[in-house]
Amino acid sequence: MPRILERGLTGLFRSRWGVAVVIAVLVLAVVGIGRLFSDGSGGDQQLLDPVSPAPTVSVDPSHDDDGVIVDDEPPPSPTAKPGTATPEAVAYAFASAWVDHKNVSAKVWHDGILPNSTKNLSEELNGVDPADVPADRVVGRPTIVPVGDGLVNAVVTVNSGKLTLQMVSPDGKWLVDGVDWEAA
Repeated sequence: MPRILERGLTGLFRSRWGVAVVIAVLVLAVVGIGRLFSDGSGGDQQLLDPVSPAPTVSVDPSHDDDGVIVDDEPPPSPTAKPGTATPEAVAYAFASAWVDHKNVSAKVWHDGILPNSTKNLSEELNGVDPADVPADRVVGRPTIVPVGDGLVNAVVTVNSGKLTLQMVSPDGKWLVDGVDWEAA
C-alpha cells in the first residue's frame, strides 16, 4: 500500500492540475475550520461601512474653557541687570565680531564672538571656518523683538542679508544663544 500511495502523490504533484486540486482542498479546509470555530456574529457586517456625514464632537461645546491659554498682552520689554550691556549692545558686538572673518584664524574669530555667546552656542561654533561667514560688515543697528521674559530676537542688517540672533538672559546678562542668517 505505501508504494501505491507514493506513486499516486508523485503523480499528483507532477501535474499542474494535481497541485491546483491540492491547493483548493487546503483553502476549503481552512475556510471550513474558520466557520466551524467562528461565533457567527460578523457574517452580516459589510467590509467597508459607510461613514456618517455628521461630525463627531470630542469636547463639550457648552464649556467655555478649551484648555488653550491665549495671552493678548505683548511680551515684556527686555531689561538688563544693572552694570550689564543692553540686548542691543550685545547683539551689535556679537554681529560685529561675527562678520569680522577676513584674514583671521578660526580660533581668533571664535574668541571674538565668545564673550557675547552662551556656552552652547560657543561649543556649536567652535571649529567653524570663518571663511564660511556669508557677510562682511554690519550695516544697521539691531532691532529687538521681545519673545518672552528673558528671551528676545535681535535682527541685525548686514551687507548680504539679515542676521537674526536669538538672545537669552539667564542671570540678567544678555547672551546670544542662536544664529540664523537670511540672504537679502
